[in-house]
This record gives sequence, C-alpha cells and structure tokens, in this order.
Amino acid sequence: MLELKDLHAEIDGTPILKGLTLTLNPGEVHAVMGPNASGKSTLSKVITGHPDYQVTGGDVCFEGQSILELEPEERAHLGIFLSFQHPVEIAGVTTSVFLKEAVNATRRARGEAELDAAGFLRLAKEKMQLVEMDKSLLHRSLNEGFSGGEKKRNEVFQLAMLEPKLAILDEPDSGLDVDALRIVAQGVQAQRNPERAMLVITHYQRLLEHLTPDFTHVLLDGRIVRSGGPELARQVEERGYQWVREASA
Repeated sequence: MLELKDLHAEIDGTPILKGLTLTLNPGEVHAVMGPNASGKSTLSKVITGHPDYQVTGGDVCFEGQSILELEPEERAHLGIFLSFQHPVEIAGVTTSVFLKEAVNATRRARGEAELDAAGFLRLAKEKMQLVEMDKSLLHRSLNEGFSGGEKKRNEVFQLAMLEPKLAILDEPDSGLDVDALRIVAQGVQAQRNPERAMLVITHYQRLLEHLTPDFTHVLLDGRIVRSGGPELARQVEERGYQWVREASA
C-alpha cells in the first residue's frame, strides 16, 4: 500500500530524512520509534505533503503510484490520514462543522453520497463511543479548551469517521495519563482491519503493549536502522537507543 523508496527530505535546507526505505501492506501495523530529532514527525509530514518539507531524493508511492506531486488534500482523498502530535485549536469552528465538511469532502472524492446533518450525527455518536468521548465536544470549537486527552481522543474519533486506507498516528500517546492512554489505544485497536495499514509513531513501549504492532522500526539520523517485532520496543524501553547506534555503526 505505502512504499517509501530511499527517501531523502529536508526543511529550510537542513537534511532530516537520509535514505529511508519502508513498505506497509494492507492490514499491517508498523510502529516507528526513535529519539528526538531522529526524523519521526518529518516522516509523517512528508508522506502527507506538508509544504515546508522538500523531498530531495527517492519516492513516496501509495497503491503503486508516486504521490510526490499531489497536494495534501489530494493525498487525503486517496485515503491517507494523519493524526497530529499537537492538534491545532480552531476558534469559532465547532468540531461537528469541521468534521462534517471533512467527511463529506472525502465521500465526494470516493463518489459516495454526502451525509445530511441527521446522518452525520448518528454516525458521530456511534464512533465517539470508541474513545469514550463526551458528545458535548461536538458543539465546542475544535480542540479549543480541550484537555490533552480530549484532543488525542478527538484525533482518533476523526480517524474513525474518515475511514482512511492508511492511518498515520504521530505520538498519539504523548501527554496522556494511564486511563486516557488505554482508551486511545483501544480506539485505535478497534479500527484495525485487513484493508487498512497503520503507521504509529511513538517514544514509548507502553502504547505498543495495547496495540501489538506487526513490525517495530527504530529510526536514527533519518534512516531506519533496525526492524523487528514487539520485542524490539521492549528492548528499546529497557536499554535506550545507544545499543542500536552501536549495533548499526
């Protein structure tokens, strides 16, 4: 589904990704771990087409075709979704209005009928249960005044509503207490299916205890230097990254 081929990328002339290669197939969940400034968030933004990042080499292919020339919204219409590490607050735009527009834009791109207000609310109330999200948040400005846990639940709620083919989750566990982490992880886990691939970026093994990814990758200095199963995340948690550096030197 997603193929990254010797990917190089930079921001403001500073190289960040330096030859990253990775393939995700439908139904797979891949976790990416790495220290700060290793390129994890850059990876997510390059895949989704953030304009501040320039691809200087390699390719990003989705379902067999390069998407480097596509705008972010075109990539979204193909079925690529990103949950943000730091969700943006938008004053004056309610969560329901924002998400109804996003859902219907996606449905139009797929050639599906748009949802009316009643249909949208029925679907939203159903999906909110996945993350135990208070229905009152639908009528508040997007993320404004939300707690850290509410923001992350809202991101996973959006994932459930948009039903993408590829879900990229950028540190969905950051800033969460134990209970909020469990709820967010359960919401993500409930959306695993044979047609959807997931790329989960995290610092911590605690999230992966709930998700049990098919593959775990360690990203250092803009490249994936080690891959394995769930046990790799446990090794990183126990030993840090220095042993990976030394083993890959």
